[in-house]
Amino acid sequence: MPVYMRSLETAVPPTILVQQQAREVFASQPGLTRLGTRLVTTCFDSAAIDTRFTAVEELSLDAHPENPKFFDPETNMVLSPSTKVRNEIFATEATKLFVEAGKTAVARASGIDLDDITHVITVSCTGFFNPGPDYKVVRALGLNPAVQRYHLGFMGCYAAFPALKAAKQFCQADPEAVVLVICVELCSLHVRTSNDPDTIMGSAIFGDGAAAAVVTAREPEGPDPVIRLDHFETVLTPVGEEAMAWNIGDEGFEMVLGSYVPHIIEEHITGALEPLLAKEPQLAALPYKDITHWAIHPGGRSILDKVESKLELTQEQLVPARETLREYGNMSSATVLFVLKYMLGQTAGEREERICSMAFGPGLTVETGLFTLVSPAL
Repeated sequence: MPVYMRSLETAVPPTILVQQQAREVFASQPGLTRLGTRLVTTCFDSAAIDTRFTAVEELSLDAHPENPKFFDPETNMVLSPSTKVRNEIFATEATKLFVEAGKTAVARASGIDLDDITHVITVSCTGFFNPGPDYKVVRALGLNPAVQRYHLGFMGCYAAFPALKAAKQFCQADPEAVVLVICVELCSLHVRTSNDPDTIMGSAIFGDGAAAAVVTAREPEGPDPVIRLDHFETVLTPVGEEAMAWNIGDEGFEMVLGSYVPHIIEEHITGALEPLLAKEPQLAALPYKDITHWAIHPGGRSILDKVESKLELTQEQLVPARETLREYGNMSSATVLFVLKYMLGQTAGEREERICSMAFGPGLTVETGLFTLVSPAL
């Protein structure tokens, strides 16, 4: 039974972070060593990012808060609020994005109404509150209170895949099911200044964003292309458990993103793809570049470089991932959905075009998906 992503919508908070301006702020912080200052400049300049978005309004250079908690424009100081302060902002601002993205996704799904939603799956690793975002979405959108609700928390950058996988399983179990999947990440809440390379890297690449999809086995309607969810697989690399992690500290969540992560991905990416492509032997026999589209989670520029080189993909096949990184940075779980959204905006040359998608996260966990971009019949 085919299952489709009938709509895919994205949203970002209104405050823009310009990469060059952010670099100057972080490079001028007191307490940085000479090496730390060089690392800030290198990480920000080499990230291949122009802009990011943040739910923390006071991180804008144009903001003038009376009682700054994250950034003091008078002293140019990046501050260190407690985890509690950061999480309180998450509860408020993430809820807005969960509701906005979810409402838009349902509105854009042809033939689907709010009353049709049977399941809600929310995803985030950048904050916690309860009643959670799944509850807030049901209330704000006026969904049936009996809707089944699930929240996937603290999984990291690959979490959109388990959410889509669960949505597909719900739809296969019940052909009338309509699942609303929403990923919201406010990574900028956990920004801090430090001489630690992992912390500097996090400050240089992470941003905030939301993405929502309506998933159902109901046949597509309307003029817009849709994405068929064909297969999913999960692989754990034999090394790298300590190289990528996400922990809770007293002053926000703390990222571990070792410099060796791109090399681990390069070494194990073909093995991670084997079980996915084995589901369709005709694809497994082809060179990777012969699969039309590649939706790669842009965890960082070096990761995309390694994927492109190892799989011998064309530069054009990495454009959706690189453009997403350039415009939005790394938004954790929401990011790969931004990449897929970019592909939906492209003119399809064929009735059906295949998409191979990958996301990476703590573990190292490699989540893969094989999809089909289905254009309306002419």
